[in-house]
Amino acid sequence: MSHFAVNWLAVVLAAIAAYAFGAVWYMGLSRQWMAALGKTKDQLQVGFTPFIWSFAVELVMAYFIALLTPVMMGEITVASGALVGVHMWVGFVITTLIMNHRYEGMKWSLTVIDGLHLLGVLVIQGVVIGLLG
Repeated sequence: MSHFAVNWLAVVLAAIAAYAFGAVWYMGLSRQWMAALGKTKDQLQVGFTPFIWSFAVELVMAYFIALLTPVMMGEITVASGALVGVHMWVGFVITTLIMNHRYEGMKWSLTVIDGLHLLGVLVIQGVVIGLLG
């Protein structure tokens, strides 16, 4: 299988859907997220760069969901895409967040907010990729 043998339209649409989910997620939880982070909006001053990086890394995530789903599951369906997303989250994402946040002394509430966001991202991407094959 070629590394480029994925449905690129599905990858791009999955990244867009995940990005939109993130916007809704963090707008709805902005107050709780800032409290968990322990900073004010004025202290962050991050500009637009994180938004660009977010979309870029969500493209990478969607690509790997599209690449790994047929390898792990044998076929690309909504269920198999979503399940690969959950596997990637449990195996790599939430474990990494827990490890890093514990070393950084971050609150568990930050791990929960960010971790559930990334679970949503990966499942949504898997669903979109499953729909488009």
